[in-house]
Amino acid sequence: MTVHQSDIASDSVVSGAEVLIVVPALNEARGIEACLRSLFAGDPRLTDCEVIVADGGSSDGTDQIVARLTREFPRLRLIQNPQRLQSAGLNLAVQAHAQPHHRVLIRADAHAIYPPGYAMRAADRLVQMDVASVVVPMDSTGTTCFGRAAAWIVDTPLGSGGSAHRGGKASGEVDHGHHAAMDMGWFRRVGGYDASFSHNEDAELDQRIRAAGGRIWLARDLRLDYRMRPDLRGLARQYWNYGKGRARTVTRHRMRPRLRQMAPALNLVLLLASAVLALAGAGWLAAIWPLLYLAVLGAASVWMTLRHRSPCGLLAGPALAAMHLPWGAGFLTGIIKGSGR
Repeated sequence: MTVHQSDIASDSVVSGAEVLIVVPALNEARGIEACLRSLFAGDPRLTDCEVIVADGGSSDGTDQIVARLTREFPRLRLIQNPQRLQSAGLNLAVQAHAQPHHRVLIRADAHAIYPPGYAMRAADRLVQMDVASVVVPMDSTGTTCFGRAAAWIVDTPLGSGGSAHRGGKASGEVDHGHHAAMDMGWFRRVGGYDASFSHNEDAELDQRIRAAGGRIWLARDLRLDYRMRPDLRGLARQYWNYGKGRARTVTRHRMRPRLRQMAPALNLVLLLASAVLALAGAGWLAAIWPLLYLAVLGAASVWMTLRHRSPCGLLAGPALAAMHLPWGAGFLTGIIKGSGR
């Protein structure tokens, strides 16, 4: 089912006092102030929202910046998150500070800048659609040449496998997306985030919500910019963690992975098999799959260079490999460890 923005009533249906905004943070001094100011801007109802920053032990002055801002924003509060992980910080904020009048939970990221009135628009949409969760599409951006190339290619089927929340253009029910607004009753009913997850905690929670009968709605008009890692090493490390996190979700819930999730792992297996064949003296047979994959990476670089009319596009192929291969390795590692447990 697809619903467009014009199909949704624009009337405000949620008061600010009914909304709890939680921002988990760890060493976000460079962006936390801009993030918080953006969350408070654009809708008069936001002055009544309680905003909690759950700090995981920052050493760069993040907590001092937030403490200073509490004098300007009376509804802003700073709490300490001893477990450091985002999942634990969100749970802690809800457990310790959510009140009976808090109807909607908004999850915000400390390194993001939010459009005016974002939190209230997401809360309104949640109640209008009568769903357990509202998620949003992410439009990738980059600050370096490599980061821009990664951003261009990740929002294509080659980069994300057609994931609905990566540059998605249509509203509708989905399995998973970037978390924005959650019904507080549903959040508590399924037990909140799994505080042991450092990555993929959002998809794991979405799995439990859907298993319990909850609906997740992707709102195409509530979009966020997502800044890609600026270098190959950082991107590879991020996708290694993504792969491991996804594997843990799959094994825990005994899920059948989707084709787009299996593709990076299968590609890695075929590359490793080709290496074994080469060592065994298989000759040209061992080169077939590596050459095909290199051709895909090369085509991606040419495609992005021509499409964006920028030489930065030439780095799209390396960026794609930095997503595919570590994700596949992390996923296979996680599956093997999970099966062992």
